[in-house]
Amino acid sequence: MMAGGQLACTKRRIKNANSPTLVFMGKTVLIVDDNAFVRRALRKLLTRELGVNICEAQNGKEAINKAGELQPDLIVLDVSMPQMNGLEAARAIKGLLPAMPIILYSAFCNGFAKEEARSLGISELVPKSEHASVLIRKVRHLLYRTAA
Repeated sequence: MMAGGQLACTKRRIKNANSPTLVFMGKTVLIVDDNAFVRRALRKLLTRELGVNICEAQNGKEAINKAGELQPDLIVLDVSMPQMNGLEAARAIKGLLPAMPIILYSAFCNGFAKEEARSLGISELVPKSEHASVLIRKVRHLLYRTAA
């Protein structure tokens, strides 16, 4: 958080006006993970591949606050986090913003997590063990849906 209560987000400037990422320019993705390395890697990946703006949260409680305040276009949410896990956060976010697309991005994609995600209306579930292109493809699909 910046001085004056403002939330810090990374904004990407696209130099090439013919870039296919222009369709996502101005779109914001909230990345929620307790691991700073994962957040940093996802920020770099999504800004490089899609040109989106990125905001970050470290846990479920912070995710709920930022989702309500920023109303991002998409949330990428880890399941296993301290203070409040991703499934609890997703439930609260869906209560506030029912149409919010959420991708659960986690190392814990067991049967319980899949069933719970389905019941909460989670858009996609991506294991962290998957290749980064899988996450990019799903983010692109969900953002394109909201851009149309």
